[in-house]
Amino acid sequence: MPKLHDGQKGVIDAILAGDSRFSVLACGRRWGKTRLGGLLCVYHALHGGRVWWVAPTYKVANIGWKLIERLSGNIPGTEKRLSERTIIYPTGGEIGVRSADNPDSLRGEGLDYVVLDECAYIKEDAWQSALRPALSDRQGGAMFISTPSGRNWFYRLYVKGVNAEGGYRSWHFPTSDNPFIADEEIEAARESLPERIFRQEYMAEFLDDAGGVFRYVRKRANATLQESATDGHDYVFGIDWGQSTDYTVIAVLDATTGEFVFIDRFSGIDYNQQRGRISALYSRFKPYSIFAEANAMGQPNIDALIRDGLPVRAFTTTNKTKVAIVDSMALAFENGAVKIPDDETAIMEFESYTYTVSQTGVRRFSAPSGLHDDIVMACCIAWYNSIALPKPTGEILDISVADYFSSGRHRR
Repeated sequence: MPKLHDGQKGVIDAILAGDSRFSVLACGRRWGKTRLGGLLCVYHALHGGRVWWVAPTYKVANIGWKLIERLSGNIPGTEKRLSERTIIYPTGGEIGVRSADNPDSLRGEGLDYVVLDECAYIKEDAWQSALRPALSDRQGGAMFISTPSGRNWFYRLYVKGVNAEGGYRSWHFPTSDNPFIADEEIEAARESLPERIFRQEYMAEFLDDAGGVFRYVRKRANATLQESATDGHDYVFGIDWGQSTDYTVIAVLDATTGEFVFIDRFSGIDYNQQRGRISALYSRFKPYSIFAEANAMGQPNIDALIRDGLPVRAFTTTNKTKVAIVDSMALAFENGAVKIPDDETAIMEFESYTYTVSQTGVRRFSAPSGLHDDIVMACCIAWYNSIALPKPTGEILDISVADYFSSGRHRR
């Protein structure tokens, strides 16, 4: 049996003592909720129970399947049915691992116990219409384990447990309650993540505005605009290329003061003219570095600007690199390191920028439907440029987001 910490032991003791039929655990990442749920599944199966482990998607469910396989590996007489993702125990009990992609597929089985993993990302209907009725004839129990995601139905279950309503009991554990996670790891996450992300993912807090990204936007919208370079100041550009209905944006950052002093946003002109506008701005501000998005038509334009003698570097936008640059910019808003122009279009883009978290825990950033994020992306690219290449005489890095952020150099 894997070693348990005191928090896990306390929950198991309370559940096995019959303190609650329905247990709700809101936990920070890496607290150990998955292992705890797996152990309870095995416990009930060894006592002859029919048990299910239910996760939002097949991919997430596979994590539970591998855990239960490991926990059952040294129990003699078990039978694995791989095609069904079910383990039969010598006591007659069994554990089946299921996905909640299609809630209707969960109907029909009578169950003694069910664990809903990453419950905040499972559709409520899967519980109400399929799993809850499956527990009725056997008076079975359930455990809901998840990191919070706003205040959805998982939050409502948590509140029921806090109030001890209807056989529910709730627990709340931040990541820091796991003594096997080093304090330095948690502090590194606190420093490198925006506050609200850290509060949700590590402190396990239920946040009203879990989908927002940038805080204090209007408070930071007081940059002093410039038409050309100020003596003794260093500048960098960030460029987000527009396509069809999108805008091309050139964000000019005064790296000496942390202020975005000029933003050029335009659409409806060809790439030759766009490059001309970039060259004109280069003549006025003489940035030591220009980061430009390389996706789609970006790379041919970058190549052309380099041939013209501009210090352009390519930035390839993937979900991984976007998370890195947006997190860095969000931190800058929170700690007051950055200022943007008092421009309603820019303010609106930053205030409306949002994110979602997939069932596998991957964050994805975007503007809401029908809105733009061109200014946001150009500014994020420029900000990342300034902290990756802080001085004109400094080392020019071959930018690797993973290596760069793991080194801690992104912390201003």
